[in-house]
Amino acid sequence: MLIPSVMLIASLMGAATAPAQTVAQDAPHAFTISPDYRFTEKSGEALYNATCAGCHMPDGKGAQGAGHYPALADNPAVEAAPYVIVNVLHGRRGMPSFGDAMSDDQVAAVVNYTRTHFGNRFAGSVTPSQVKSLR
Repeated sequence: MLIPSVMLIASLMGAATAPAQTVAQDAPHAFTISPDYRFTEKSGEALYNATCAGCHMPDGKGAQGAGHYPALADNPAVEAAPYVIVNVLHGRRGMPSFGDAMSDDQVAAVVNYTRTHFGNRFAGSVTPSQVKSLR
């Protein structure tokens, strides 16, 4: 049978070439993170550069093209710390969730960085215990 052989070859080729971050065909997010991946970055800046800058841009001004990536710079929605925490933990629309790949300390660090950079000067630091309560 030719068709099962073609399907087997196609599935093997896909498995052999699939990167850690792949397009999720059936998921609402643009890509997924391998279930066993953990970020090693500790500082909010390093975490932002590793997880956020690719879409929201290094300057936090967002982008439009193949998708819409909202600006984090001068964004009043970023003032609501729980909103930002939940988006980082669980994702939103095309944004993947990072909760399984980051510790509570890491999520707090990247949220604090976002809330205090790019023209944002929001008071109050996010704590790991706040992150834990929203997981």
